[in-house]
Order: sequence, then C-alpha cells, then structure tokens
Amino acid sequence: MERFVVSLPPPSTILEEVTDPVELAAAGAQREQFDRNWRWFQDHAAAIFRDYRGKHLCIAGEELFAADMTDEAVERARQAHPDDAGWFVWYVPLKKMPRIYANRW
Repeated sequence: MERFVVSLPPPSTILEEVTDPVELAAAGAQREQFDRNWRWFQDHAAAIFRDYRGKHLCIAGEELFAADMTDEAVERARQAHPDDAGWFVWYVPLKKMPRIYANRW
C-alpha cells in the first residue's frame, strides 16, 4: 500500500480594522436583526426541536422556514424577508440523542 503525505500551509488569519461609518452602521443593523431572530428561536426552541426533526431551518424576520435542504429554507426566508440580513440556519438532527462536538487542530 502506498502512502502519500500532503503538506498544507498553516491556516492564516487576517484582521482588519473597519472604520467606515457606513459599513459599521450596516454591521450594527445586521447584528440587531440577528439578535431578534436568535431571541425568537430561543423562545420557540422546545417546539422547534419537537416538530422539525431532520429538517434544515432558516430563521428570518422572527419566522421559521423549514425544508429538506438548507438552500431551500434560505430561499424561502429571503423571499419572505428580503430586507432581513440577520437570518441564520440550523439543522435539527433526526434523532434526539447526546452529541459530542469537538474540533481538533
């Protein structure tokens, strides 16, 4: 059996300070929309996790959009709330069970 070793460069991070007032205002507005959507999600989490097992969700405009594929849920949300830049997606696993999430670097 042949083995191949691939050398990859280490990941890099670039930090930039944003001072443009227009960009800062847009980012602040997006964050406010996200925070509203996140609070709505938290307030409805029990029912969501009970009723949407195995579904991909997009939360926008403090409303849930569920589909079998993420792209479909996002498209529905963006059509219904085109001005909401604070949407996010979530997948509800099909089975309820303990899960361990870890990253190894």
